[in-house]
Amino acid sequence: MIKELIIDSSPNGATIALLQDKQLVELHKEQVSNNYTVGDIYLGRIKKIMPSLNAAFVDVGYEKDAFLHYLDLGPQVQSLLKLTKQVRSGGYQSKLLDGFKLEADINKGGKISEILTKNQLIPVQIAKEPISTKGPRLSSDLSIAGRYVVLVPFSEAISISKKIKSNTERTRLRKVVESIKPKHFGVIIRTVSEGKGVDELQKDLLDLISKWEQFITKLPSVEPSKKVLGEIGRTSTILRDILNPDFQHIYTNDNSMFEEIRSYIHEISPDMESIVRMHKHKEPIFDHFGIEKQIKGAFGKTVNLAGGAYLVIEHTEALHVIDVNSGNRTASKENQEENAYQVNKEAAKEIARQLRLRDMGGIVVIDFIDMHKPQNRKELFDFLRAEMQYDRAKHTILPPSKFGLVQITRQRVRPEMNIVTSEVCPTCNGTGTIRPTILLMDDIENNFNYILTEQNEKGITLCVHPYIEAFIKKGIYNRQMKWFIKYGQWIKVKNNPSYQITEFHFFSSKDEEIKL
Repeated sequence: MIKELIIDSSPNGATIALLQDKQLVELHKEQVSNNYTVGDIYLGRIKKIMPSLNAAFVDVGYEKDAFLHYLDLGPQVQSLLKLTKQVRSGGYQSKLLDGFKLEADINKGGKISEILTKNQLIPVQIAKEPISTKGPRLSSDLSIAGRYVVLVPFSEAISISKKIKSNTERTRLRKVVESIKPKHFGVIIRTVSEGKGVDELQKDLLDLISKWEQFITKLPSVEPSKKVLGEIGRTSTILRDILNPDFQHIYTNDNSMFEEIRSYIHEISPDMESIVRMHKHKEPIFDHFGIEKQIKGAFGKTVNLAGGAYLVIEHTEALHVIDVNSGNRTASKENQEENAYQVNKEAAKEIARQLRLRDMGGIVVIDFIDMHKPQNRKELFDFLRAEMQYDRAKHTILPPSKFGLVQITRQRVRPEMNIVTSEVCPTCNGTGTIRPTILLMDDIENNFNYILTEQNEKGITLCVHPYIEAFIKKGIYNRQMKWFIKYGQWIKVKNNPSYQITEFHFFSSKDEEIKL
């Protein structure tokens, strides 16, 4: 699998596209004005205790108070509160925790009113960015993430990613980390640590310890509700989490971004520094790599699949419903089951991509086409799970219900990526919308597949707007010639000035319109 990262930088931020084998699978927006990123640590002030919710509302400078539940306090919150009080009063001078006496863990079934009081100061970490009308979701169980390990203060535990299966490797990593970690700090060993040497792990851990020291240094002087320690940028975060030998290229159109990425990769993986490239073409970077066209085709209520089937995606605040339709795909009664199975597999692959691409969270309900064979239902469920393994967000997939519905719960930590894909109609001055013009040729060719291949029509005529006719017939080896080679028959193209720019119709050899 070949991975590429394309970064379109602008004064307002950056849009980051992750491609796998040239197909867009993730899209992220990093805005300059976004001050609340998952992983940022703030010095919060308790504004209100809510015993009925067993939670507190915390001022972190956002327009709406952030939410901190008792279960998100972390077992060592008393140690955190004690350290904060001592550091801000000047009673604790060390930057590490060697001489610090830890407090006892809090009771998992306790009350938040027993731990926190109004106006109390507490360091908190953004667990979820502000979504819709809600403020940020917080945690006081602090952690600082690096490329190979995650540093967890007030703990002694060493945890290892479950994806590292080898017992020998797990033992080796545990011994390495035990020998280099500081006292009263726990460490989570990430999957990418597998096979890495002591030097690489130690360098990563020292970087995280340095960040903790920055946190302790700033804590005495930082004002309440202000940021104490910021997470690295979204681009660097993606590289930190997923950079591997499969990455072939990283392209950006901004000099400062180019230097920043190259410098960051030089730190974490010097042998891959050469994959960072500067985009110097006059054509916009997303147009050059075909990303803009993929965005237009992948977002929106209806998503067309290659075989003629399509998905209908409906959104609510916490629930997403995806309906799978066979569309133009037809089958005889003898192989309806096989046809449904193939359409469902094609849809499952696209659904796994859509969840990542739109960053859809909460509950997702999928209505697949009904299948009668239990073996086919099981194989579809296993196929969907296999496709979802590339998704970095935490998720759970339930087996099909008796109604044939598949339910997925997926972690949501950022607002969903929502892009308007319809364009203003040029013939009605903005009173209606049409399909994106960039997809016009794809729509025409998809209908050719249906009319010529499945319906076996001969001598058809395509009628379009004069501009589109000129585009189709431009050049010697034009679109019309390509269609002749592909379908083995000449397709007549005529124009009609009364048509809208994206309007097209098909006519049979008897000059009767072919209804689609």
